[in-house]
Amino acid sequence: MGSTTADRTVIGHSAADKTLLFGGLPLAGLVLGFFLPRIADWAAGRQWVPFQGPLTLIAEWDSWWVVVICVAVGLVAGVLLAGMALDDTLKVTITSQSVEFLKNQKTVTVPRVKVAVAFLDGKEIVLQDAASRELAREKHDQLKSEAKQIPAAFRAHGYPWSDSGDPHESEFRRWVEADPDLSPAANALLRARSKAFDQGDKGKADLRELRTDLANLGYSVKDKDKKQYWRATP
Repeated sequence: MGSTTADRTVIGHSAADKTLLFGGLPLAGLVLGFFLPRIADWAAGRQWVPFQGPLTLIAEWDSWWVVVICVAVGLVAGVLLAGMALDDTLKVTITSQSVEFLKNQKTVTVPRVKVAVAFLDGKEIVLQDAASRELAREKHDQLKSEAKQIPAAFRAHGYPWSDSGDPHESEFRRWVEADPDLSPAANALLRARSKAFDQGDKGKADLRELRTDLANLGYSVKDKDKKQYWRATP
């Protein structure tokens, strides 16, 4: 799950996870790089194998320095992949003063005094203020067995925790095009969010920014299976 001390709890990759990432992936890259010339030699000429050009080129370079280059590239690629995996994993630091969410080098900090309730909504950690406005909604990466420790981590630092989930769950409604109960501006933002789902990873930043824009208009929104659900907030 992470680490816990007297004054803070960190939810994210544990030391064992980091060891596996920065040990296992570079090692796998190194091994793949070592055997790549042999793999290329076997695959070259088999038309059903893609990337025939690069494979043929590698297979023709029958020299020790080709193996060295492939090993070096594989090792570096493994380190880079490990760093990307770590960077793309949500890290939550909980203290009695604040909750800090860190992902993809972006930090969201929520002061303890603003948090009226915290809960899990599926795989998302949600913090709300006394007026039911969302202060944060971040998707965690913990396994099901590890996620059971999240409530205890928040309670240990004095945060009110709802085991039953969102106290305002019943107020959410599924968004439909041109919903008459929403303002034109809110409908336009939800329409833009709907299109962002089709962009995959490229659309994630837009989904987050548009969620913030909707919050500024007085609406809370959550997503399920690429469908949007909304409710009005004070």
